[in-house]
Amino acid sequence: MKLEQIYTGCIAHAAYYLESNGEAAIFDPLREVEPYIDRAKIDNAKIKYVFETHFHADFVSGHLDLAKKAGAIIVYGPTAKPGFQAMVGEDGQLFKVGDCTVKLIHTPGHTLESTTYLIIDEKGIEHGIITGDTLFIGDVGRPDLAQHVIAELTQEKLAGMLYDSLREKIMPLSDELIVYPNHGAGSACGKKMSKETTDTLGHQKKVNYALRPEMTKDEFIKELLSGLTAPPGYFPQNVLLNIKGYESLDEVLERAKKGYSVSEFKEIMKDPSLVILDTRDAEEFSQGFITGSINIGLNGNFAQWVGEMISDIKQKFLLITDPGKEQEALIRLSRVGYDYAIGYLEGGIQAWCAEGNDIDTIERISASVLMSEYHSDPIIFDVRKRSEFDSEHIINAKNIPLNEIYKRLEEFPMDRAFVIHCAGGYRSMIAASILKSKGFENFREVRGGMTEIRKTALPLTEYVCPTTLL
Repeated sequence: MKLEQIYTGCIAHAAYYLESNGEAAIFDPLREVEPYIDRAKIDNAKIKYVFETHFHADFVSGHLDLAKKAGAIIVYGPTAKPGFQAMVGEDGQLFKVGDCTVKLIHTPGHTLESTTYLIIDEKGIEHGIITGDTLFIGDVGRPDLAQHVIAELTQEKLAGMLYDSLREKIMPLSDELIVYPNHGAGSACGKKMSKETTDTLGHQKKVNYALRPEMTKDEFIKELLSGLTAPPGYFPQNVLLNIKGYESLDEVLERAKKGYSVSEFKEIMKDPSLVILDTRDAEEFSQGFITGSINIGLNGNFAQWVGEMISDIKQKFLLITDPGKEQEALIRLSRVGYDYAIGYLEGGIQAWCAEGNDIDTIERISASVLMSEYHSDPIIFDVRKRSEFDSEHIINAKNIPLNEIYKRLEEFPMDRAFVIHCAGGYRSMIAASILKSKGFENFREVRGGMTEIRKTALPLTEYVCPTTLL
């Protein structure tokens, strides 16, 4: 038996490949399915099943394309009502993959259909559990996502279900089992996830706050719901795509992978409904970009921040990328359901500049420059998450989290100079590009953010561990 985790760090996602005696199964695949098909080919194995732990909110699963291309059967847990052909399994149902066995364990709580899959090897030995968003390393799935799709569900009801699932279905299992979750640190599906992506169930019983044996249901619900921030706006839309179905990624790429000349691009970008999305590195973007474009760099949590900042998944995009990065950008947009890019600037910003077109810039300063100016009481905006800000920040700085910036634009002064920063420069450049697009000119951005600020003598609040603030 082979059981491999296929981890995609930019969206903190884990899919799983199971193979035994020429048969394979994929658990929670991403939208682009060729890597799974190629993996099975290496073992000369046929993909028999696509197991889904639940209807995902943070990404569009590749279950439909994979089932079609591989001739596989899609499997969900009890209560699931997919809008396409799939098997809705029963609690305790067994599935054979080669000589090993997959046992379906219904574990509602994160969502109603949430399911854990117990993997049993060829010798009948229980090896591990693929837990989806039911159990993470150091955390459990948030119970406030399904209610956006099913109105009568409350987060309190789902949290209570999750408490029961953990204690009746998961905790009685062997301490030796390996826990294989769907996400790691950085995902918005939990709040205290570890950077580790696997662990033993026994260790999680000792260290995971949600598995404390003495915890009552009321205590569990209270602790689970405390500190939850609003989920990104695209989450409910992704859930519906995963329930109802979606367009093939091949068709999306065929339509969107269209390069425009500079003259064509200039004409198309006159449409005010389009978003010009520049996916280059923050430093490159700051040195020259097309006026009005928004920077969300591929070298970061690109898809997540597109989802955070652009709530409508049907938004149409024009892309600016480094040459050769066009398809990567399109695939990463489609992972979270943004299928309406209409093309990209052929040759990138270099082609734009080569024809003598105007560009805009953003001034970046070092943390040491900010320190030298601190005596003059500069206006400083910190665009990190509230928990990061509360953990430690420059004294007298004001916190406007990046995902709140559109709602709080009036708090940035038009008539006075100000400075913005984040943790490392990625998010603050997103903020800077948005401010530029809204007509702000009198600001600078701190290169390297808090990482560099901590190296200076700038006065900071006393550090508090972020997890204690949740």
